Amino acid sequence: GAIDVLVNNAGIMINGTVEETSDADWDRVIDINLASAMRMTRAVIHPMCQAKKGAIVNVASDWALMGARGAVAYCVSKAALTQLTRCMALDHVSDGIRVNAVCPGETDTPMLDLAFEGEGRDWKIEKLAATIPMGRIAGADEIAKVIAFLASDDASFMTGALVPIDGGTSAQ
Repeated sequence: GAIDVLVNNAGIMINGTVEETSDADWDRVIDINLASAMRMTRAVIHPMCQAKKGAIVNVASDWALMGARGAVAYCVSKAALTQLTRCMALDHVSDGIRVNAVCPGETDTPMLDLAFEGEGRDWKIEKLAATIPMGRIAGADEIAKVIAFLASDDASFMTGALVPIDGGTSAQ
């Protein structure tokens, strides 16, 4: 059948400053977090154009909007993904294709577990939650609901939007 929706939700984080990040780590993060979204979009854009409809939702990060210390490759890759979102939105608006991005903040996922493995995870999560205006981290289902909205006809007048889902962190 037709391809109606694409959600680009690939991501890895390799910590490091510019000085600490190897070329290999930089390339890996850019390839997975950014280039994979371009390649997946390229694979479905022609059928969507032919159908004159479609929705693409890219999963970026609140760090794409404000940056963070010690995660230069991740932040740059996700910021570039937001720009890719805007460019594709403009390139394909006349084809009936909407392209938007969500920018999640701290979310209870395996990526967060990697940052907080070992003893004291609960304490570390509590400390992290205290830095978020809403006082907690997000559940993956909360991010999924916004993605589902952007993919649905309920978001029919949205394209090129970057939607922070970060408990108010990017509003600070």
